[in-house]
Amino acid sequence: MKDYLAVYARGWLIVALTSLNTGQIAGQHWAGAGMVGFGISWVWWQNARAASKKELPWIGEVYALGAASGTLTGMVIMRWLYA
Repeated sequence: MKDYLAVYARGWLIVALTSLNTGQIAGQHWAGAGMVGFGISWVWWQNARAASKKELPWIGEVYALGAASGTLTGMVIMRWLYA
């Protein structure tokens, strides 16, 4: 279960940051876009080292569910920040 939670969390975090960064870029928030872009790259690097080592049933679906949740989270954060 720990592996599934970790994969879900990585999918969530990467896509939440990407969604948030898209809003930063669209709104011309240069500092925010740069900081979030750094965070995306750092998390992506960590994920690339770990993701391919997990050969579990449904692991791709768990990652995708995390990513979908991350999209919605990023959108909510952008609304809170710039509503």
